[in-house]
Amino acid sequence: MFCPQCGREQAGKVNFCCHCGASMAGASSGPRPRLMLSQDDKKIGGVCGGFAKYFGVDATLVRLAWVMLALLGGWGVIGYLVAWLIIPAEKQEEKASSAAASRPATVPSS
Repeated sequence: MFCPQCGREQAGKVNFCCHCGASMAGASSGPRPRLMLSQDDKKIGGVCGGFAKYFGVDATLVRLAWVMLALLGGWGVIGYLVAWLIIPAEKQEEKASSAAASRPATVPSS
């Protein structure tokens, strides 16, 4: 993680820069994840699970919002089908790399 103020690298995820004291709230720790159909959290096609993973929210909330869209006008069904056709599926190697990135680093004992 790099400080947006001084540009120095920080060890791990921190709230404030150790060198200049700038807030790290706006700093990103890496590239934003891609929107993909979820292979782990899917009920029908993995669309809601993919959106939940992309936005960092619970998949149940996304499913609830999608059902409300479907009941209130029918656009949820059309949107789901279009998203299912357009959004690429999550590949096994991408799933493994995202799981490895989300795991905390282990510190070797001395």
